[in-house]
Amino acid sequence: MKTLILSINDIRDIIIEIGLNSLMDELITRMELAIFEFDPDKTIVPARDGFEYHEPNSGLLEWMPLLQIGERVTMKVVSYHPSNPALQNIPTIVSSIGTFDITNGHLVALADATFLTSFRTGAASAIASKVLGHPKSRTIGIIGCGAQAVTQLHALSRVFEFDKGLVYDIDPDASESMPTRAGFTDMEIEVSTPKEIVRYSDILCTTTSVGKGEGPVFKNIDHKSWLHINAVGSDFPGKFEIPVSLLKRSLVCPDFLLQARKEGECQQLHGDEIGPDMVHLVQNRQKYFDARNQLSVFDSTGWAFEDKIALDMFIEYAAKLDIGTSIQIESTISGDPKNPYEFLNEVILQNC
Repeated sequence: MKTLILSINDIRDIIIEIGLNSLMDELITRMELAIFEFDPDKTIVPARDGFEYHEPNSGLLEWMPLLQIGERVTMKVVSYHPSNPALQNIPTIVSSIGTFDITNGHLVALADATFLTSFRTGAASAIASKVLGHPKSRTIGIIGCGAQAVTQLHALSRVFEFDKGLVYDIDPDASESMPTRAGFTDMEIEVSTPKEIVRYSDILCTTTSVGKGEGPVFKNIDHKSWLHINAVGSDFPGKFEIPVSLLKRSLVCPDFLLQARKEGECQQLHGDEIGPDMVHLVQNRQKYFDARNQLSVFDSTGWAFEDKIALDMFIEYAAKLDIGTSIQIESTISGDPKNPYEFLNEVILQNC
């Protein structure tokens, strides 16, 4: 029984064959349909859990499981190390994801999820913004210019006709490099300030690595009455990006309520101050069309269901394009399942 391995090089080859825009468009469509059809009696998604540590560097490693009853388990392991770009020149978020056959426990596929996590997070914001964002939005703002910012700009530019993107990061190099990193979007990218970004944006994405207790990342200042915010950076207890006074005036929609109340912007609110979750929002979108003209926040903490959809899409393309490597990882080649040493030949056993 072999496991399909999809390395980042394999994912790159799929992107080359299909096209980055086409894949983002398809992921948005797939995810939106899957959320519309989501049935909690068929798919179980617990809140993620993990370890926080401070030696040798501050970090977080979490596991995000999902069970499709009678079919498969998908499990993502994701790490968050804000010092990675400066100390090791690697992304803040590093991740891998596997899917398991629950009839026998076999690891069916294992893939890079560093790219997939960023890609699906952008798609999720695009879906929420299609429901809550003003349809004539022309200016998008980005506060926090790391990896997530690129896919937010990409995904949202696929569903809105933006003329301009306003960006800011506490690291000037990150701000200045955004026009180059997001050059494929065809919109004008301008480095700005948090005050100006909040004031002039129709849609705002906060994608920062703000520390625990260090938020919010902007003040409660003037903004358009229909401003929609995709709050992406809050992913741990004590971390938040949005001023609580603004949240209390907004329709706040979490991607996954159980998780958002523990780790997201929703940890700043009482239960009666929190609006519909993403599933309810998508399944009842007409009920919330008026929200396009008011202040709204999508509390995006990351949902394992999104990871499953993204992984399935790339596994399907890997099969169609014959991309990826299948290898024997598990000890399942034995003719006698009760003998754990049978895969060893007699010479090895005699010399033990």
